[in-house]
Amino acid sequence: MHGTPHIVSDVMTHTVVSIGRSADFKEIVQLMERWKVSALPVLEGNAEGEGRVVGVVSEADLLYKEEFRDADPDGYTQLRRFSDLAKAGAVTAEELMTSPALTVHANATLAQAARTMAHARVKRLPVVDDTGRLEGVVSRGDLLKVFLRDDEEVAEEVRREVVSYLFPAAYSRVRVQVKDGVVTLAGRVRDTSLVPVAARLVRAVEGVVDVECELAGPARRPEQ
Repeated sequence: MHGTPHIVSDVMTHTVVSIGRSADFKEIVQLMERWKVSALPVLEGNAEGEGRVVGVVSEADLLYKEEFRDADPDGYTQLRRFSDLAKAGAVTAEELMTSPALTVHANATLAQAARTMAHARVKRLPVVDDTGRLEGVVSRGDLLKVFLRDDEEVAEEVRREVVSYLFPAAYSRVRVQVKDGVVTLAGRVRDTSLVPVAARLVRAVEGVVDVECELAGPARRPEQ
């Protein structure tokens, strides 16, 4: 029923700064500062895997060096945070990177990408093709672009994809208003059991911030 949802390729950044396994610590920091990014994909450099994403170095990976700069961890800390301490002593991307890299495909929906970011608590995801080669990067900010949709554009999609489907004009009179992404459904409908369904479907429309339902059943006929 619904129109085709936006996918990652619609919003991703195609020009991507990346590094090789041998990139050194200072070079990584300089690139992040220059390009104002919080993570860099690490690409395979050999002929067989050229361009394939093998890991990601993030600001978090780099901060361990500062965290443990003047620390003298006890035995318990050394065991519990062994991998963090290893990164604190790292000097190249290969030693610093998180591998395998968490990635997403260009044809993934924005909702799928958002869930992946939320579960992994990351801000950016490399976008790869079926062979693992880098195609772009998608960030949290990119995923939020759907909320820039014009209110009338959202209203038209709600009327076309939800209201006309659930509440045909012959049986119902439903008005759709959208203000700042908040959709209001008002009017009378023949079957009120469909109201929760309508609210759920409207929330699934990209760009919808919230839904307010002011739908009631058919008007009662006056008693004779």
